[in-house]
Amino acid sequence: MGNPIPEFTLNDGLKLPAIGLGTYSLKGNDGVRAITNAIDIGYRLIDSAYNYENEGTVGEAIRRSSVPREKLLITSKLPGRYHEYDQAVTAIQESLYRANLDYYDLYLIHWPNPIQDKYVEAWQALIDAKKWGLVRSIGVCNFLPEHLARLEKETGVKPSINQIELHPYFNQKELRSFHQEHNIQTESWSPLFRAKDSDLFSNDALQDIAHKHNKTVSQVILRWHYQLGSIAIPKSASPERQLENISIFDFELDNSDMNTISSLTRPDGRIQNQDPAVYEEF
Repeated sequence: MGNPIPEFTLNDGLKLPAIGLGTYSLKGNDGVRAITNAIDIGYRLIDSAYNYENEGTVGEAIRRSSVPREKLLITSKLPGRYHEYDQAVTAIQESLYRANLDYYDLYLIHWPNPIQDKYVEAWQALIDAKKWGLVRSIGVCNFLPEHLARLEKETGVKPSINQIELHPYFNQKELRSFHQEHNIQTESWSPLFRAKDSDLFSNDALQDIAHKHNKTVSQVILRWHYQLGSIAIPKSASPERQLENISIFDFELDNSDMNTISSLTRPDGRIQNQDPAVYEEF
């Protein structure tokens, strides 16, 4: 890997590496091998979710890896169907049982589900789970500024992190500014868009920047995330691609590069039009 991975410090003091591994769709023996390989080559932040149905796979990879549990940072997420307080507490416990872990380093509310409007109740369950030692740090995914402000207003506790859709076609400038103003860490899901299903990697401007730095387009995009101050969690089962994705700390994009990548954003840039103001996930 070469250069060490820098860290970001959350508002509760937990330190997270600047890049992690997404695990969506990594399941079974193949998933275990992919995650174990990622850990062995240097990944320490592993992102899962209750609804990915692979917390057991992640737990098995942890047990098989050569890295002690305490040096890893494992994330999971609460699904929308369990936002009621008692159900949320049980779901967190179930997440731990599935992975055979004593604690999660980071536990997040997966979506705010504003129509059912129980995310504050779910947040209180996460607050208590942290008090009980089940979780080290608590945060959210896909929350808008009004959702984030309401959590702090009604519970006195703000999220340490907000994991959001963020990629060159949807740069989330306004939400990132809100995070920075309120000391909430940004984390990027689908940081490379959906590379196989898009024209992003054939973009001439991105290819020019990659050629300029003697890097791949994916490395350039992931470096852009890092310089924006966001933690990217790209998913890959390929050992070669995993190594490529994590090898982004030996070069730097200049202001022109950063502005060019950010300028690719689109008003309709979301991958599946999942607007947190109305989208409901269960």
